Amino acid sequence: MTSRPRTRRAVLATAVAGLATVALAACGDDERPPAVGDVLRFPPAERKAAPAVTGELLDGGAYDMADKRGSVVVVNFWASWCAPCRLEAADLEQIAKDTAASGVVFLGINNRDDRDKAKAFVAARNSYPSIFDPGGRLSLRFVDVPPVSTPSTLIIDRQGRVAAVLRKATNAAELGPIVRELAAEQAG
Repeated sequence: MTSRPRTRRAVLATAVAGLATVALAACGDDERPPAVGDVLRFPPAERKAAPAVTGELLDGGAYDMADKRGSVVVVNFWASWCAPCRLEAADLEQIAKDTAASGVVFLGINNRDDRDKAKAFVAARNSYPSIFDPGGRLSLRFVDVPPVSTPSTLIIDRQGRVAAVLRKATNAAELGPIVRELAAEQAG
């Protein structure tokens, strides 16, 4: 009887190894998808349109990112239970304040969270709005460059295209220059 579970585990391990080999063989070095933790930046000619981002705000009311066309929009995916989100919150807030006069707006997207805990989190940390997305559905709309972790930050240019993706926690020293550079771009 003890050989049967080992056989199942061996078969499962072989199948997983085979799938990994097929997946790696399908991607050459030039086609490898970016790893979690990457900072991805796209030159203007390679930027893809951001999907529609709409939803109910944590405190009620509706939000539609299309209303922000002409602004640089920094979209941060976060959750109150996320320790790295707590660490980056003050830096995001500072960059939001420092770049507001340059036509930059910030939007939080709270995912997989409890509304009351999320409201308590932003009450002490954020001056910008957050969409309540407990099912994490909004991140699924970003099919070309999905935010694959919490936290993740996407920067949408003035034309509504994804210009950068940070698939990790960030800080002012890293995010600030990217946001300022995009804010300096002219809408074309």
